[in-house]
Amino acid sequence: MSQDQKAHSQARFSKYVAGYAKDDVFFKSDDLARLVQIADPQPEMLALDIGTGGGAVALRLSPLVKSVVASDYTPAMLEAARQRIAPDAPNALFSGADAENLPFADASFDLITCRIAAHHFPDPFRFVQEVSRCLKPGGVFALQDLTNPPDDKAAAYIDAFERLRDPSHGKMVPEYEWRGMCADAGLTVESTEIQRRRTTMLDWATRQGCDEATIMHLKVMMAQAPALVREWLDICCVGSDEAAFDHVYLLMRAVKNL
Repeated sequence: MSQDQKAHSQARFSKYVAGYAKDDVFFKSDDLARLVQIADPQPEMLALDIGTGGGAVALRLSPLVKSVVASDYTPAMLEAARQRIAPDAPNALFSGADAENLPFADASFDLITCRIAAHHFPDPFRFVQEVSRCLKPGGVFALQDLTNPPDDKAAAYIDAFERLRDPSHGKMVPEYEWRGMCADAGLTVESTEIQRRRTTMLDWATRQGCDEATIMHLKVMMAQAPALVREWLDICCVGSDEAAFDHVYLLMRAVKNL
């Protein structure tokens, strides 16, 4: 990550850490259960969760693997994860880490996960390269992240919508780009799927402390969204306090080549 973007992201998530570490939407959603299912953790595995946030993935993996390292770039977030999950995850370790420069030896892990964090990484390919470096041959990479349609104009609009709410947002990567980056980094994509989670715009905006002017701007962007954006996000109740849309996620399983 660039130093400016690192500092910005760290400051944002330090400020709103409680909303991510305590909100059960991150710990009990169906998409989390599906990500763990795709990862297929085994009792002998050493696992790493990148961008752990409140620690939801690490907590789910803990009883299913030998040990799990919960890593995050934001110290306050990592401490919040420790406080929330450590009592129920005795085999969890906690480590500060930049996703694009992981502080772990080559071939250290059998399983690496990353959930709803990669859209903050300025260099997704560098991240994928680091994942590949730290995986053992045959190791599994399980990813969940917000994703965009394969249309540049629609993707740019959705990224701008996300960035208005959270200025530390980088870019959502479409499926075909993830496949290409994995192939170039020595990973074979075994499966991908799309999942959706409904959210109200006000709840989503409030979690990042948006003021009234920003919320009004978000409503305008929803009202003016091009047809492809409206369809992709399934926008409804535009202009009202019940305005809602879908978070659209890519779930992907890849394996490091032998």
